[in-house]
Amino acid sequence: MTLMTDICFSPIKSKISVNMNCVTTIILAGGNGTRLDPLTNTRCKPAVCFGGKYRLIDIPISNAIHSGCSKIFVISQYLSSSLNQHIFNTYHPGAFSSSAIELISAEQRPSQKSWFQGTACAVRQNLHYFTESSAEYFLILSGDQVYNMNFQHLIQFAKETNADLVIAALPVNEEDAKRMGIMRVNPDYSVAEFHEKPQEQEHLNSLRLPLSALEQILDGEVGNRQFLGSMGIYVFKRQALLDLLKCDSREDFGKHLIPTKVSQGSVVAYPHNGYWEDIGTIESFFKANIALTASSPDFNCCEEKRHIFFRQHYLSAPKIINTKIMNAIICDGSLVEAAEVTNSIIGLRSIVKQGSIIRNSYVIGNDFYTSPTQSDINSNNHQIGENCIIDHAIIDKNVRIGNNVQLINKGKLMNYSSDKICIRDGIIVVPRGTHLPDGFIL
Repeated sequence: MTLMTDICFSPIKSKISVNMNCVTTIILAGGNGTRLDPLTNTRCKPAVCFGGKYRLIDIPISNAIHSGCSKIFVISQYLSSSLNQHIFNTYHPGAFSSSAIELISAEQRPSQKSWFQGTACAVRQNLHYFTESSAEYFLILSGDQVYNMNFQHLIQFAKETNADLVIAALPVNEEDAKRMGIMRVNPDYSVAEFHEKPQEQEHLNSLRLPLSALEQILDGEVGNRQFLGSMGIYVFKRQALLDLLKCDSREDFGKHLIPTKVSQGSVVAYPHNGYWEDIGTIESFFKANIALTASSPDFNCCEEKRHIFFRQHYLSAPKIINTKIMNAIICDGSLVEAAEVTNSIIGLRSIVKQGSIIRNSYVIGNDFYTSPTQSDINSNNHQIGENCIIDHAIIDKNVRIGNNVQLINKGKLMNYSSDKICIRDGIIVVPRGTHLPDGFIL
């Protein structure tokens, strides 16, 4: 097998204006996210809190709204209550005059009594909703990825190439290539091969991009990124999607339908040179969050014209008392009396008592200050107590941590599980609603 040479990548970079009324956007938000356990024990992956006050689902929705997408569907299934409530409370009618957001939950019908079996299955079962519009293109997104992208560029690229399918792609290293869909492309952007999660070294070698192509995509900074990976962002021509769903009845886009369409032809790649992260594991979730605390993060939540939408909680500004803070995000409604907060995110309504040290951690916060079942309304039972040390940890919602607790992974474990706490990828995770007593050490 030969490798391509002399590719000239030049995706659209300039400011453009595309009529997005010809596009129907479909966000797939039904995944159960088993590798994010225990954060997904009580909610689906797109509903997991991100960056202190957002949910993962807010990122694709915000990208779609800023790109001018006028019709947005969100398909949910697994543990969808939290996600559905968030979308209802955040994107209610009238919140965004130019975009209509419709939530579709899995439902049984006379002709279809099974749940969604995969991404393609979810779209196939709901085609009657999508085809009611006169959309020329379907933009299909994942509900659990972190990135910034103007989808107008993607649609313009689809129109200029006249392809049945455009796959947004970015250069990745060999480790990431083994967990993604990887493409070999021709000089005209057309996709010659598509392989889901290739593992064999010989196979991987055949899919490496030539240095000249990588330098053009990455503006000269290649490093160890030698493969072109699918971002799970697709633009289908209307009839092409309908035909593909009919001719290939299998369940998943990446594993099944995309390789089928590549074999039929008229598939092109849109190279993206920018930040993108698939939140698939505790490690990737942790790193993506902690990276936000850097002085110049690769993913910026604070861009004035492309901000992330979020639910307005109408909480007071955070109150910080005698605390040394370095590279941290402190969210609304928090009361922080800690000795130190470094490289960490302190989420909504968090309470951290005197003398505690929090480093390299994400404290997701609380749904309320005091449990509705507690009679003493003045007692802050969801808090981090006095003189605690928390390092490289994720503290989920509504957790009570007693005084003198140390969460430091003393044994340097990579994985560990108990009734109260676990370690995933070397990161301590305290599940939602947990109570750790005074003096607890891990």
